[in-house]
Amino acid sequence: MVAYPDLDSYLEDNLDQSIYELSRLVAQPSVGAQNLGMLECAELTAELMRKRGFETRLMPTGGAPVVFSERKGSKNKTLLFYCHYDVQPAEPFDLLETPPFEPSLRDGKLFGRGVSDDKGHITSRLFAIDALLDQFGELPCNIKFIIEGEEETGSIHLPDFVRKNKELLAADACIWEFGGVDHEETPLQYLGLRGICYVELSVTTAQIDVHSGLGGSIFPNSAWRLVWALNTLKDQNERILIPGHYDNIVPPTERDRQLMQLLPETSTEYKNRYGIKYFINGLTDGVDLRIAEVFQPTCTICGLTSGYQGPGSKTVLPAKASAKVNFRLIPNQTPEQILKQLRTHLDNEGFQDVEINFLGGGPAARTDPDDPFIKMVLDTARQVYGVEMKIIPLSGGSGPNYPFVHDLGLPVATAGMGYPDTRGHAPNENIRIDLYLKHARHMAYLIKAFAY
Repeated sequence: MVAYPDLDSYLEDNLDQSIYELSRLVAQPSVGAQNLGMLECAELTAELMRKRGFETRLMPTGGAPVVFSERKGSKNKTLLFYCHYDVQPAEPFDLLETPPFEPSLRDGKLFGRGVSDDKGHITSRLFAIDALLDQFGELPCNIKFIIEGEEETGSIHLPDFVRKNKELLAADACIWEFGGVDHEETPLQYLGLRGICYVELSVTTAQIDVHSGLGGSIFPNSAWRLVWALNTLKDQNERILIPGHYDNIVPPTERDRQLMQLLPETSTEYKNRYGIKYFINGLTDGVDLRIAEVFQPTCTICGLTSGYQGPGSKTVLPAKASAKVNFRLIPNQTPEQILKQLRTHLDNEGFQDVEINFLGGGPAARTDPDDPFIKMVLDTARQVYGVEMKIIPLSGGSGPNYPFVHDLGLPVATAGMGYPDTRGHAPNENIRIDLYLKHARHMAYLIKAFAY
């Protein structure tokens, strides 16, 4: 592989300016779940793209607009970057060390909501493009960006957007929105994402809350009704009880097992970092733990709400109860299948009164580990990090990669600046500045290599 010392020098000399630009982007709230600052952030993102000479437009969807940008290069090959400008809610505020939209630089880290997920990935990739334009005067290949505003709320409009704009988004390969290193500082290559079906289950048993002394013995209780319904979804051995749930799943291949076997042990790291005492179903160390982590479908209660939960007591029988539940899907499962089976299951169990509100989701998708583009990402990463990327066949997380893989027909690779304590979706989200610089360098090297 060819080294580019002038690119490295540019990135090192201009790092502070790029961090300033990232800080400006983080300071603009863009909480999709609360519809906070979304259009303003889309416009700021578009401004950053136009600053680099990209033809950019805000394209409407049924929700937040998509920022699409394109700039031609000297070679007729096209690399597509997928990112998102929306962020998770910043609550709980009492656990934050600094305000979420006031970026704070300390101890070699930048803190702020969305700094890693995903605004740092936007600006670091633009930083790589700055270096290439400075050194060569033009891009070595065509570059396109699709930056959406609904990733954190399920990307519900993105699949249709991609299918309706296949010609506009046509490319030869795609770099996904995230990536990073593990607890051993080894960069990771995720070849796919689990799917997801996110629902809210709700029960209403009365028009208003009722004094529990009046209704406790004779009125239905929405909270109990919902708990009993939830209890039918999974048994104490963690097996999902919805009939047909496991029928279409694709088990890991022998190649998948081989790749997972090469990964470092994570059990001790998980226990120390998250304070858990054990893993479910008697899992301990080894490849079985790593395979279960990503190749088993899940049914997770993410939140429960009913009645009074403030300080002290309030003797009330709640009129309504709700639960946020997500199903992580593995290849061949679809949200449509899960929704149909869930409705049938609840009806058959006598819970016709439990309403299902679909909050978003999509199927799983994967890229072949032997695709030449994956090899190129691995080769250029080795130049930057000094070690081989570890290949993970499937991520436990989810995202809208299915239309990119199956509708656009692209190999999709991951690369980024995350690390185990980046705290995405949690209080005090942060990035390490050294990894921000390495990611920009990796992207500059990759874009250069991709053109040839």
